[in-house]
Formats: sequence, structure tokens, C-alpha cells
Amino acid sequence: MKKILLFMGAVCLSLPLFAQGRAKIEIPNLSGYVTLKCDFHIHSVFSDGSVWPAIRIDEAYREGLDAISITEHIEYRPRKADVPGSHNRSYEIASEAAKNRGIILIKGSELTRDMPPGHHNAIFITNSEELDKPDFMDAIRAAKAQGGFLFWNHPGWDAQQPDTTLWWPMHTQLFEQGLMQGIEVVNGPYFPEAHRWALEKKLTIMGNSDAHGPLPNYAAGKHRTMTLVFARAATPESIHEALKERRTAVYHEDYVIGEEKYLKELFENALTVSVEKNESNNTARITIQNKSDLTFHLKKDVHDPRLTYFRNNMLSAYTIGPKGTLNINVRLNQGIKGGDVNLIVENFLVQPNQGMKYTVKL
Repeated sequence: MKKILLFMGAVCLSLPLFAQGRAKIEIPNLSGYVTLKCDFHIHSVFSDGSVWPAIRIDEAYREGLDAISITEHIEYRPRKADVPGSHNRSYEIASEAAKNRGIILIKGSELTRDMPPGHHNAIFITNSEELDKPDFMDAIRAAKAQGGFLFWNHPGWDAQQPDTTLWWPMHTQLFEQGLMQGIEVVNGPYFPEAHRWALEKKLTIMGNSDAHGPLPNYAAGKHRTMTLVFARAATPESIHEALKERRTAVYHEDYVIGEEKYLKELFENALTVSVEKNESNNTARITIQNKSDLTFHLKKDVHDPRLTYFRNNMLSAYTIGPKGTLNINVRLNQGIKGGDVNLIVENFLVQPNQGMKYTVKL
């Protein structure tokens, strides 16, 4: 009876999702790559989540995502008495819904251990049952043997690292043996230490929702934390290749976090920037039009003092919302005819807690 009630509850939770249309999050592509919106860390009732696996597909469809991975805990299944089945069962149930919805479903599991090593996800695996081993190193090597892509989950999670986010000797061992390829820079909060490690050690930058309960109907402009994957095509194989080549960024609230070469192109492809100079009164107007659903927070950077701009804003910062336009009025003083308008895109983090610099030339 308990199993029937649980199943009926999951069905009822899913009913509103079928009535929802598909959202569209407009984020520009990069040259030679499509930008895919992905969440590689989610749970269902087959571990410690509270929704049926197929609901995760409906949520992803509703929110405009392209790919997800339902990564059930191998070692932690508190609902197993009511929801039995193999470690592969969640993926099997979600597969048909993914096919119907056009969502790319990637097979994955979460290895759930104390620190060190902490929790690690293995995605692009073929058989989750083979990861159910007492020794962590045996488990993660089994995932690697299946061609899995391996990443460290929520390294700054205060339940495991309450005081300081540390890189342990065991993580060095995993990294040097090719058993850690990525790291979550955002899972709930942003982990600047993980961002630094990703850049220093050339780990793939990841950001995921780690959803356990039902995800909300996000208001316009809101979204779950996701990994942006710059893939050659919208296929599992292309996503796998992009992850191994570290072509990713994180989209978290208004923030985009990643390597500067990708964030700069994303910025430039999202905006149209035009300059109109008026030599009769020594002024110029920069018009920035946002063609995307991203938000940009711009702040004045160090610049030639003969150029004055952002003078009337007490914070010296402006926001360009989705599909918005910003006009920057510039005064050219002391007879200069041009120069560099230096900006910081505060919410495009290219280093830990450091925004991306950008220059508009007059």
C-alpha cells in the first residue's frame, strides 16, 4: 500500500508539469559551437530525492534545458524499502520521457563518501551497478573504465568542510590519476576556492542544481543553476567531448562563471555595441543592446581621466537586463579625440570573485 501511495503522489506531482509550455532561455552560441543548457547533478526517489524520475525530464523541458543527468547516490538510498530497483532503474524510467520530450538524458551516479574524498559524480557511464563497491577507489576506477566523466561535487559544502574549503592529498591522487576531470564551482553557493582550483589545475568548470525536491515554476528571468556546455552539436557525444575539453561555463543567478576566452565571446555575441561621436561638443554616446536573456552588471574601471562617464550614478555601475539597452554618455576633455572606455562586467567571473574587464574604443 505504501508503494502505491508513493507512486500516486509522484504522478500527482507530475500532472501540472504536462500543462506547462517550454521556456526558452536565449544564450548566444560561440563560433563553431552551440550553447547547451545542462544540469548534471539531480536526484529522484531512487536515492534521497522526492520526485519520480520522469518528473525531472518534464522540469527540464519546461525550463528550456537541453540535457540532464539524474545522478542517484550509490551508497545512500533511504527510500529503497518503498522504491526498490537497481541503481540503473532511475535512468531506465526517465529514458522514455526524455525521448518524448527531446531532452538529452545522460546516465550517471553519485559516489557518496565522507571527506576525503567527499561526493563525486560519474556521468556518461554504462552500468551504475558496477560502481557499488566498498572501496571508493575501486568504485571510481570502475566508472572511469566505463568511459565516465568524473567530477567533485560541492567541495565547499559546510556539512563536510564546515570551516575551510580544503584540497586534500586524496584529491591530488585522484587528479593525477585522471580520476577527477571537473569540479562544481557552484552547487547552492558559489565556491571561489573551487573556481581557483579549476583554473589552476585545468579542471572542467561545473555548476548544477543538485535538486532533491520538485523544482519551482521559475519567474521570468529566473532559472536553476546550470552548466553551459559549448558543444559541436546537441548530442551526447558532443557534450562528452566538450566536457573533456573544458568548454563550459556556469550560469548561476545573474552570474556567468568560467574561463575568460569563453566569457568574452559570450559577452560580445550577446550584445551589439555602437559608438556615435559628436565632435561639436566633444561627446560620444555608446549604445549597448542586449540580444540575449543574460543580465550584465557593468562598472567603470580605471581609465584616462580625460574621459568622463558614469558620472551621474552614485555606484558608478549600470545593469543591462535581458533584451535591454544602455546608453553611456562620454565626455572627451582637454581636446582628446578618442580613448578607451574601460568597464568591468561584474557578474562575469573570470577569476575567483573577479569580474571580466572589457574595453569599448572611441
